[in-house]
Amino acid sequence: MRDLWQRTSAETKGILLIILAVLLFSIMDTIAKGLTQRYDTLQVVWARYASQTFWAVLILSPRLRAVLATDRLGLQLVRSALLFGATLFFFASLSRLKLAEATAIFEVAPLVITILSVLILKEQVGPRRWAGVLAGLVGALVIIRPGTDVFSPAALLPLAAATCFAGYSIATRFLGQGESPFTSLLYTTLLGTVVASVALPFFWTTPTTGDALVMAGFGAIGMVGQLFLILALGFAPASLIAPFGYFALAFNATWGFLFFAEIPDRFTVAGASIIVGAGLYVWHREMRLKAALDRSALRGR
Repeated sequence: MRDLWQRTSAETKGILLIILAVLLFSIMDTIAKGLTQRYDTLQVVWARYASQTFWAVLILSPRLRAVLATDRLGLQLVRSALLFGATLFFFASLSRLKLAEATAIFEVAPLVITILSVLILKEQVGPRRWAGVLAGLVGALVIIRPGTDVFSPAALLPLAAATCFAGYSIATRFLGQGESPFTSLLYTTLLGTVVASVALPFFWTTPTTGDALVMAGFGAIGMVGQLFLILALGFAPASLIAPFGYFALAFNATWGFLFFAEIPDRFTVAGASIIVGAGLYVWHREMRLKAALDRSALRGR
């Protein structure tokens, strides 16, 4: 296996690692959905962050002081708060929506990132990419179906999670290359643990032994997923591996069917197809723009 891995191209390694990361995140979502059926959402969020903090501190303890050193403390805290909000909103949606339904709505995050890139980073976006963003939002509306009898306010939760995650992504861009990914990982998990711990006494339910063991371990799944994501970005550019994030839809639809007997309705399938198509289109336009800029830079040399 080692020889096969060494012979594999860096791009292929990045793709395989991002798929593994998405698989682990989907497993964490499935565990969270099961727990939110028995415990308050905030307690499940606390378990996710507290577990990850324990394992992260344990692994990073030999160089903990160096990892905690940062020149961008304020931005690290803002970034961590946004990811905490994304986790809280998404886990809350899992107790009320099907796994595939919540995941499909959350997949508008890359499109929201495009919107925030214009508003915050002042990036230039052409009419075709705006059309892709609009199409993706229409796909979300197909799933949410506001104004109909089947509309549920809970469907807005993954949309709020996607918005928080988009803000987290923009904040990560501001951090740039100067911060270690392990520094960002540690601040993210520490802040989530502290915030959830403050509110935990108001929502605590003593878990069963089995659930306590699950709570102790499922944050580690998310941490390994994040490490795989970091490694994937080290092997291949984000622009190459980004579309493979849509594997989350297939994974969560599978787990929803196997463990919760959930079958996505035709509106979820149609809306998810529109969102994925729009996301791939925006990604394609960004790749063409990057290629054009690269060619322009080469001509200018």
